[in-house]
Amino acid sequence: MIKRQIENIVSSRFFTGKTLVLLGARQVGKTTLLKQIAISLEKEVIWLNADNPEDRLLLSSLNASRAKEIFPTGSVVFIDEAQRIENSGLTLKIIHDNCDGIQLVATGSSSFELTDKLKETMTGRKSIFTLFPISFNELLNHTNYLETLRTLESRMVFGSYPEIINHPGREIEVLTELISDYLYKDVFALKDVRKPDAIENLLKALAFQIGSQVSFRELSQIIGIDKETVERYIYLLEEAFVIFRIGSFSRNLRNELKFSKKIYFVDNGIRNALINRFSPLGIRDDVGALWENYLISERRKKNEYKRLYRLNYFWRTRQQQEIDYIEEYDGRINAYEFKWKAKQKIKIPVTFTKAYPNAEVHIISSENYMDFLK
Repeated sequence: MIKRQIENIVSSRFFTGKTLVLLGARQVGKTTLLKQIAISLEKEVIWLNADNPEDRLLLSSLNASRAKEIFPTGSVVFIDEAQRIENSGLTLKIIHDNCDGIQLVATGSSSFELTDKLKETMTGRKSIFTLFPISFNELLNHTNYLETLRTLESRMVFGSYPEIINHPGREIEVLTELISDYLYKDVFALKDVRKPDAIENLLKALAFQIGSQVSFRELSQIIGIDKETVERYIYLLEEAFVIFRIGSFSRNLRNELKFSKKIYFVDNGIRNALINRFSPLGIRDDVGALWENYLISERRKKNEYKRLYRLNYFWRTRQQQEIDYIEEYDGRINAYEFKWKAKQKIKIPVTFTKAYPNAEVHIISSENYMDFLK
């Protein structure tokens, strides 16, 4: 069992008066984490899964008196995939407000469905956490420095979903099943998603553009749907924990790009599975893009788990000068250039260093990346 970084902080919030909400993509280990926590609880544990039609019907029709009968005082109530409940925010509020002394925990794989429903009904009543695929630090703590270094190429190609790490040799099979059966389940279930094929084609197009600026207009032309639909689908995929985006950094210069976006995948393995590219790094032409996606996605996990609230950007000018990644916090600017090979010649744009003389610039390669992620 790989210990998850947020296990201690989540377990410490039990019976503090808040409903706990654990978000994350399907198959990242939300239920496994909660079962691990439940082992240490000397309480009655009740499990419900809203993917199950019977449980979903029970929860959708719940009222205060019925909730008191089902959930006794002092029990721990886990509700998996709560976004599948109609009026889930109201259901959780009924349980929270009427069942004295219980601990309610809900999981969700669709932030757009669940958090929106909780904003009004559960204001002041909830604490929200996000779980990602296995992180670099979780692997490092589970194994050791050398083993983590040895498996770097596998993480860049096959990603870090728990099933991938637990079934070496079956990575392609597991990833194929994941994108076929789980990845879009919540997105496709939405009534206003009328073109499921367009979402898959959109993801494939994005898979070839990691590390590059994304044009919604260009994507709409490639896929054959309008620009507004592209924007909406990207939003839904981001809220379903498949992709994420970062904006451009701009403070001083007229020629800085101010409204551009880059889109990355939450997991490298998902990206490679979408375009069916699992060849070793030594014979690939996209190693730089994989490296950038891996580092930024892992850095995101680190910052989220450690509650480091930092603004994330990339920097680029109209003359194509660029910095891969920027973090801004407490008035400080840290700029990062990512290069797979340490010996690659790197030239930091003078335009950037002159415009931001107080910025700290770092070069991250395969030789020093652990310091960036630990």
